[in-house]
Amino acid sequence: MTRAYRFEVEHRCAQSGARAGHIHTARGVVPTPVFMPVGTQGAIKGGVLPRDLREMGASMILGNTYHLLLRPGPERIAAAGGLQEFTGWRGPMLTDSGGYQVFSLGDTAKITDDGVVFRSHLDGSKLRLDAEEAMRVQELFGADIMMAFDQCPPAGSERAFAERAMRRTTAWLDRCIAARRRRDEVALYGIVQGGIDAELRARHVDEICARDDCDGFAIGGLSVGEAADVTYEICAFTAARMPTDKARYLMGVGTPEDLIHCIGFGIDQFDCVLPSRNARHGNLYTHNGQLRLKNSRFRSDDRPIDPTCDCYACQTFSRSLLRHLWQAGEAVGPLAMTLHNLAYFQRLMREARAAILADRYTTWATETLARINAPLPD
Repeated sequence: MTRAYRFEVEHRCAQSGARAGHIHTARGVVPTPVFMPVGTQGAIKGGVLPRDLREMGASMILGNTYHLLLRPGPERIAAAGGLQEFTGWRGPMLTDSGGYQVFSLGDTAKITDDGVVFRSHLDGSKLRLDAEEAMRVQELFGADIMMAFDQCPPAGSERAFAERAMRRTTAWLDRCIAARRRRDEVALYGIVQGGIDAELRARHVDEICARDDCDGFAIGGLSVGEAADVTYEICAFTAARMPTDKARYLMGVGTPEDLIHCIGFGIDQFDCVLPSRNARHGNLYTHNGQLRLKNSRFRSDDRPIDPTCDCYACQTFSRSLLRHLWQAGEAVGPLAMTLHNLAYFQRLMREARAAILADRYTTWATETLARINAPLPD
């Protein structure tokens, strides 16, 4: 059987380490670099529909194993035909392993070399998640790309803790590889940990990336509380040691500034809840930087969110109206703002890709960073 997944690098920018490529899946081709909107529980928060995602140019979204495991459950999703049929998003989908969410439960989760025992935040029921279960669940979901089960140490962890998390992550990856059943249909990415210690990152990236059974590799454990310049330093250091012929995914990052910097280090895939989370708080991304609609100066501003944007929200609503709807608690306000923020991130990826193909990524990145960090014009 021909493998459904394939990654190819189309072009490497002559100015930087940035790459433009394609991820081939059974459900479509994903141009890279790509930003994946996060559909935590099978939908994007804020009321965004699959139709909206397609119209803004989204090509791949992310589903969260922890939340979907608890409700409605992998068997229910599998019976519906997989996540794509269940959710109405018929395009490519990546699922995380659920490990990060489980570990974030803190003392309510018991972590051993075997796996994690935890209690559901919904009803307190006792559950277990390990490498084998993470593979079984994600294969039932019908993901195009699934993530290996890993342990993400929190920011500021002691070296011994980070080393133990690395050892477990490597052992769990080997168990994930052994537990796979749908190898020709579903890709598997391994995850590199090591905190912000360059020596540990070097050691772990060499261990994880030695696994030829992985279809791609992710950098985990960044943007969990460390300073942005540290994130960039460790990301650049780690990406430079990763295979050049496989996709590189920076998990849970981040802001437009983060994406611009890290694409330059050779990262191909990103995800983050920031566009929808910020929209729910009235914070919007524009061609010239962020708008905070709670500011009183927008009360009588009848301009669109971003005059350079062609998304539905910018073509339909004014800043004044959206501020009013947000303050009034009307659902259409956060929905329109989420649509815009997600469309902004998709457009940013298209612009980045075009700059890579034109061998001017560093020039484009410098100009864009200067513009979005400049004071907003009145």
